[in-house]
Amino acid sequence: MSFLAQIGKSCRLVSHRTTGAILIVIITILGPISGAHFNPAITLVFACRGEFQWSEVAPYVVVQCLGGICGTVVAHLMFDLAPLTIGTTGRSGPSQWLAEAVATFTLVLAILGGIRYVPTAIPWLVGLTITAAYWFTASTSFANPAVTLARGFTTTFAGIAINHVPAFIAAQLVGAAVGAGVSTALFAARHSNEDEVRATSARESASR
Repeated sequence: MSFLAQIGKSCRLVSHRTTGAILIVIITILGPISGAHFNPAITLVFACRGEFQWSEVAPYVVVQCLGGICGTVVAHLMFDLAPLTIGTTGRSGPSQWLAEAVATFTLVLAILGGIRYVPTAIPWLVGLTITAAYWFTASTSFANPAVTLARGFTTTFAGIAINHVPAFIAAQLVGAAVGAGVSTALFAARHSNEDEVRATSARESASR
């Protein structure tokens, strides 16, 4: 491996660790304000579950995407690059799409499981999931349609060819839908069992 290739790989590793770390911070401090909705896929999952108003979905998604693109502009300017460039990094094919579906599925499962059992741990669960998914997915875990769009406007190592963005987003939405369905089955069943145990205990106590 060449020296430049090693440098590029090191940058990618550091970048993802940094992403996971800052996610913990911004979800912790902005969660009480906006619910920390930075991800259109997650917003759609909450809307489908009846936990987010559909009338607010479109405005949120627009702001999420604009926020991502603004982030790209700021990052470029900090490194003396053109504010926006059209992404050219190829990220396409069944393996990449499957990886994005798996990454988003895992993120949804972590969030909904966390909400069910340890709501206060959500910032850490999200940050750690995104960091870990870098290692176990072939796509390096975008797992966010707004981030995917924003990364379509950079030619750096973090980018994606703009014409590959739609397929990535479609895969993410499929992964989110499957994650929501599995979460409902898993956590609703556990919830029902716990309710049954409590009801049985109450009946036994009342009969004594």
